[in-house]
This record gives sequence, structure tokens and C-alpha cells, in this order.
Amino acid sequence: MKVFCIKTKNLRFTSDHIYIMGVLNITPDSFSDGGDFLDSELAFQRAFEIQEQGAHILDIGAQSTRPGFKFIDGKTEWDRLKKPLKLIVNKIKIPVSIDTFHPYVAERAADLGVDIINDISGFKDKNMIGLVKKSNLSLIVMQNGPLNCTYKFLNSKFYELMEDSIEKERMCFDPGVGFGKNNDENLYIFKNPLEFSPKDNFVLIGASRKRITSLACNEEASPKKRLIPTIVAHTISAFNGANILRVHDAKEGVQAAKMLEFILKNDLNKETLIQ
Repeated sequence: MKVFCIKTKNLRFTSDHIYIMGVLNITPDSFSDGGDFLDSELAFQRAFEIQEQGAHILDIGAQSTRPGFKFIDGKTEWDRLKKPLKLIVNKIKIPVSIDTFHPYVAERAADLGVDIINDISGFKDKNMIGLVKKSNLSLIVMQNGPLNCTYKFLNSKFYELMEDSIEKERMCFDPGVGFGKNNDENLYIFKNPLEFSPKDNFVLIGASRKRITSLACNEEASPKKRLIPTIVAHTISAFNGANILRVHDAKEGVQAAKMLEFILKNDLNKETLIQ
């Protein structure tokens, strides 16, 4: 059985469940909710709402990575993060993930007590790997680029992390839906998430509100109106083996995951039903 360990909270996520990661963007320019939670008190309230809605992990970020995003340095990112993160991290019960590719930010977040580093650059910076090793945090490794590079990158990163004495149970891999991939490549990931699981590690899928979820209906719906196609894409991914689903709409994501688990764990067969 696959296991993902949240070391600092001594939690073990196992592959017989589907886990929901709720997104909290503390940004002015994220594609779907930019500016909604810049205020620290609003961010604090939203974090607890995500927890109360049943999410298993809270993922907090202060750097937008939408197409054409504006890069900010680590200090600017931390200035956005530090106040709401201090309010949240010691009071929330579920594990907290920090979505950053800056070692400057990751180190300070680790000092405050976050549990996971979620790096969309795939831990290319050796300082990030050193931080994870030193702090005993768990990590999510994403690949940003075309599909033909995805498995090779994630697989090589797995062995690199193992060589740095980071246990495989602390690793989760994200094939990067919407990051440098065309529509067909994104659809392939939904159908085949386990192909991007080096040595049977946990796989995360994050399609929430992304453009791929609006295309089937031939309309450019605004991101906040892409809930239903997001749920379908995530449900297909989870049915095909994805372990963690990263969502903006935590309540609905949790409900969909529970229904899928309810169906899959019902082991009644035709012979039993017709007796």
C-alpha cells in the first residue's frame, strides 16, 4: 500500500483514501481568486473554512503561477505570507503546505511550523532539498513542461531525493496539469496518473478551475464557474489512481471524493443482489 507521511504531524496518508488539498491564495493576481484573501483576517477565516469543509491538507501560496504570471522575489512573497501564516499554522489542525519555489520563503515557513513544501519548479534548487532534509518536512514535486519530459524528470528527482536520504514516504509527485502541457497531454494525465508515480509514490492532480476544464463545453467560462468540470476531471483522475486532489472548492471536492470512495468500496456483486 502506498503511504505519504506528514512527518511533523506524524500523519500517514494511505492509498485506500482520496485526499483533498484546499487552496488558499494570498495573491493579488491568481487567475481565479486573486485579491480575495490578501487581508490576513480573511485568509485566516478561509483557512478554517477549508478545514471545516473537510479538506485534509491546506495549501497556502503567495506567488501566482497563472499563465504569464509576474515573478516576485522571495522577500516580497514572504512579506505577503508571514502575517496570515503566523495566524494560521499553529491553530489549524490539518497539515499546512507552503506553495513556493523560493528557499528564502520555505525556510521561514518551516520555522513557523508548516508540514509540506509544494514546489512547482520540482526542487531544482539544491537549497530546497537541503531544507527538506534538515527540517524533516514532506514534499510535493511538480514537473513544469511538456508531457514527454514529465516521467523522466519525476523519476530522476525521486532518485536524487533518495540519494539525499529523504524517505520515499515523504514524497508526492505532481505531473503538472496545465503547466507547459497542451490539452491532449492534460487529458492523458487524467486518464493515466499512475504513470507519473515513481516507485509507486503518491500522485497529486491539480486541475481546479484551469482552462482545460472549460474546453469540453466549448465555452470560456470564468474560472469560478468551472466547478462541475473540475470535479469530473478530478474524479476521473482519482478513479484512475490519483491520491491527492488540489482544489479551490473544498466542500464540493470533499463531497465528490467521498461519493467516489463510497462507490468503489461497495463490494456487492450481481449474485448477492439477485438472491
